Amino acid sequence: MKDYYYFLGISQDASEEDIKKVYRKLSIKYHPDKNDNDDFFSDRFREIQEAYETLSDKSRRSAYDQNLESHQKSFRYNIPPAIKTFTANKIHAKKGEEIIINWQTSNADVVKILPFGLEKPYGERIFKITEFKDGKFQLLLHVTNSLLHKTVVQAITITEVFENDAEKFRDKTEDLFKSQPRTLMNPHGQPKIIRIIGAIIVLAVAIYFLIKSFS
Repeated sequence: MKDYYYFLGISQDASEEDIKKVYRKLSIKYHPDKNDNDDFFSDRFREIQEAYETLSDKSRRSAYDQNLESHQKSFRYNIPPAIKTFTANKIHAKKGEEIIINWQTSNADVVKILPFGLEKPYGERIFKITEFKDGKFQLLLHVTNSLLHKTVVQAITITEVFENDAEKFRDKTEDLFKSQPRTLMNPHGQPKIIRIIGAIIVLAVAIYFLIKSFS
C-alpha cells in the first residue's frame, strides 16, 4: 500500500493547509514540463497528485487512514528490512555516459535511492552522470521498515574515466575556476583558484616578514 504521507513528506496529523502548501511546492518541482518529460519525474508527479487528491478530501482521507493503519498492522513488522541486490552495470564511467542500476529489497515499506528519490521495492533505472564530485558519483539505496524504525543503506560509487590526460587536465582546470558552494570557510563561494592565490600571497608575506626579522 502506498504511503501518501511519505510521498508528500508530511506527518499523518498534517493540516489541510500543510497538505496544500507541500503539494504546490512538489508539483512545481516534479512537473514533467520542467524536467524534459523524464519518466522518473512523471511517475513522481503522478504519485504526488494521487496523494493530494486522496488526502485533501476529508472522507477519502479518513478511509485511507483506516486502510493504512490496517496495512501497517498486518505488515511483517518483526522482520528487519534487507537489500538483496544493488548493482550498476559499470563503476567506471565518462561524463555523460549511460549507467544502468538494478535493485531488489525485502521487508521494506519505504525505498529511496539518492540522488533520485522514492522508488519501488525492486526495479531498474537508466540515467547519465552529468557531474562528478572530485572524480566520483555516489548512489545510496535507503531501505526502511517504518514500523520497526530500521533502515539499511548500501552505496555504489562510480569513478570518473577520462578519454586522455588532456581531458583530465582540462576538467581539473575548469574545476579550479568554478564557483564553490558557500560555507562558513568560504561564505562568498569563491573559486578554488582565488583561494589558492590568496593562500600563496599570505604565505609569501609571512616569509617576507620572517626573513626581514632575521636581517
